[in-house]
Amino acid sequence: MTKLNMTDIKTTIRNPYAWPGGYPLYFVTADGAALSIKAARDNFKAIVWAWMNDANDGWLIEAYDVNWEDSDLTCDHTGEKIESAYGD
Repeated sequence: MTKLNMTDIKTTIRNPYAWPGGYPLYFVTADGAALSIKAARDNFKAIVWAWMNDANDGWLIEAYDVNWEDSDLTCDHTGEKIESAYGD
């Protein structure tokens, strides 16, 4: 997987829902962790540092995805649930 560019990361933080459809997004880090948009916003400096240094320290974002149906998906940083599009 190739890391996202910084423009994509910033755009996703500013617009946390997919268009069209308004489905909730979350980030996937290089080590496979799920990261909520809120956690990414709160830790943006760490994300920028990881991106600039290609550091696999838990903050290097490689992708974003829609949480379609996993009502138990949680942010690996905060432990908070990540909103799902069709889950309970």
